[in-house]
Amino acid sequence: SGGVWGLERGYCLMIGGERAVVERLDPVFRTLAPGLGTVPRTPGREKAGGTAEHGYLYCGPSGAGHFVKMVHNGIEYGLMQAYAEGLDIFRNAGSKDLDPDLRYDLDIADIAEVWRRGSVVASWLLDLTAQALVEDPTLSNYTGVVADSGEGRWTIMAAIEEGVPVDVLSASLYVRFRSRQDHTFAEKVLSAMRQKFGGHVERPSGG
Repeated sequence: SGGVWGLERGYCLMIGGERAVVERLDPVFRTLAPGLGTVPRTPGREKAGGTAEHGYLYCGPSGAGHFVKMVHNGIEYGLMQAYAEGLDIFRNAGSKDLDPDLRYDLDIADIAEVWRRGSVVASWLLDLTAQALVEDPTLSNYTGVVADSGEGRWTIMAAIEEGVPVDVLSASLYVRFRSRQDHTFAEKVLSAMRQKFGGHVERPSGG
């Protein structure tokens, strides 16, 4: 993990394979990993030893490292979606559909920035979001079509196999699917049913 910034920050490595081989390659992993850096040590962690606090971890036999990275990316989807939804609430806080007393004219870039300073939701993802909002406050250079690279799907499949409920992770994946579509046939069916049982007329797009 680390994205395009890994070259500067180092890469968080989740490794699987034969232990003897991994141990032999330890100098390579240690070089690629970020090391202790400026991240405060977890209290009591110094007694545990190991390589985790140096940014790389032997997770088990072949496939174990990829499994841990897969779930990591599933969690990433959920975190990203939470930020996106929260900021979208701010984006629409001045809607004319709201009672005037409930409208707010909010600077989303400033909110993202202040959250970086001591907030419980501060994170590197928020840092990058704040940077994007400074560069383009309306995000007009983005279409909103969100790709997925597969790990989110595999995470959901693993959860199904294990019988583990993952409401947030699965919802965040489905939002990505939805971002690539125009109005679906299913949505047209919903509109048709609402019109038939209640006489509800569709509002024009954007209205």
